[in-house]
Amino acid sequence: MPNISVEVGVSKEVDLIAYYEEAAGRLVVDPEYAKIQFGDVMASRLKLSADGSKVLWPQPADDPNDPQNWTNFHKNMHLIILTMSSMVPDFDSGIGIAAIFGLAQTYDTTTGVINDLTSNWSIFLFGWGGLFWVMLARRYGRLPVLFWSQLFALAFLVGDTFATNLATFAGMRCLTAFFGICPQVIGLYVVTDIFPFHLQARKLNIWTSGFLISPFISPFAFGFLVAHMSWRWAYGIGCMYGVLVLLLIAFFMDETMYERHLSTSMPSRTSTGLRYRFETLIGITGYKMAKYRPRWSEVVWASLDVVWRPQFFFIVLFETFVFGFLIGVNTTNVVFLGTPPPVGFGFSQYAVAASYATPIIAIFIGELIGRYMNDFIMNLSIRKNNGFFVAESRLWTCYVAMPLYICGFLMLGAGIQYLNKPALFLGWGIAIVALALNTVAVYAYCNDCFPNKAGEVCALINFAISMGGFAVAYFQVPWATKFGALVVFGVEAAHVPFLITLYCPNNLCRLVIGMFLATVPMTQLKGSYFRASGILFIPLTSLNLSTG
Repeated sequence: MPNISVEVGVSKEVDLIAYYEEAAGRLVVDPEYAKIQFGDVMASRLKLSADGSKVLWPQPADDPNDPQNWTNFHKNMHLIILTMSSMVPDFDSGIGIAAIFGLAQTYDTTTGVINDLTSNWSIFLFGWGGLFWVMLARRYGRLPVLFWSQLFALAFLVGDTFATNLATFAGMRCLTAFFGICPQVIGLYVVTDIFPFHLQARKLNIWTSGFLISPFISPFAFGFLVAHMSWRWAYGIGCMYGVLVLLLIAFFMDETMYERHLSTSMPSRTSTGLRYRFETLIGITGYKMAKYRPRWSEVVWASLDVVWRPQFFFIVLFETFVFGFLIGVNTTNVVFLGTPPPVGFGFSQYAVAASYATPIIAIFIGELIGRYMNDFIMNLSIRKNNGFFVAESRLWTCYVAMPLYICGFLMLGAGIQYLNKPALFLGWGIAIVALALNTVAVYAYCNDCFPNKAGEVCALINFAISMGGFAVAYFQVPWATKFGALVVFGVEAAHVPFLITLYCPNNLCRLVIGMFLATVPMTQLKGSYFRASGILFIPLTSLNLSTG
């Protein structure tokens, strides 16, 4: 642990900020043990949770403008708006799933071409867009970047609605994805900006549930609509939702970025009231504050500083498989459901739409389980580690999620291969519950390890799972048609350890079997060493780059 000064005044504040960043992954949370860590005098100055049971990290500044000091109502309002805005990119992308047959008919092509040109490439741009927006948010603030990105995403979605040819439609849809992804990558920034450490996993559970459920809402809702009306109406309603979100951002959200290291010398505001709000919304305030924030060189290379850390790389590689395969399921299930036997079920548009109630219900179940499981694991870790919370304990949730994931994928594959409807829906639901549990654990763990790079963490996870989902959508349907869905989904589940003897037509099994065992237990055992040593796969210092 770093040496913590016990001086009062400014030194005390600076030391606590340094402790929170340098002790990332192993924070003292119990107030009684904080006395041992800091001494009685220092511990008596620490700000605690309302019930006095936990030390607040980061320590709120003595400034009413610090988002950590906002009222619970104000914080939760921001969380709701953030969750609604984080639903936009996948909600908009999911409209294409509901409209896929109508789009193919309008543009005189096949559903496969529509998937390849629009769904798959929009998923691809989710990843690259996230890396771009997080750099701007780190430099100029969360609010203006969120506002402008959603404004342009809405404009391009309007272009989708009225596109007269496939090339225009595909281009507009890809641009919608690039701009719309912003809330999903700066969401972790906002959650950590306004909520203390011990509440972050619970709030992340709500936020992630929003963007996990969004790709299923639009096929569910609009599947019924496009059965009777043009697919353009579905995109039109998507535009209306985008307008609602944009208005909520403009009128109710505040800037959550707070320069904690400047808390004792914060520059005074040059404007107040409505003018200050307008300047903050459009980015004037962020532009003025940029000189106090990380330089462009640090902003650009911050993601590289994170991605090569072993404690991050291995876990995100694991999550890439888990999440990526389920992105592929979402984009290809509509083909299996709507295609006539023997390849698919031959469902009507009504039946296909109703089918998407399954993952929606599963997300709510996953959120409910995760809410209590993450709090239980956190409190157990604090008790077992003498008042300290150790980040690697977050990963125990993965041990619950992975058996469910295997079970769900095998049932889903068997349901599609043998056209068994109960197996299809039950397996799909179980796999989504596993996804919800695993995703929150991964986000929370990576955030705990890099609390001052929450945006980069989020953008890199988004990039990894987007690339995984982008690839899966290309090969899943042809592979299942040739070898059977049970083999396909069994292989995709085989990167977890318990499925050791699965027939596979090629060497892919050898590549993915054991991914879980190769990453999660190793990270739990060696994570503290990786964090303490600051080890990199590629030493960025040899490239003369700042590593933060």
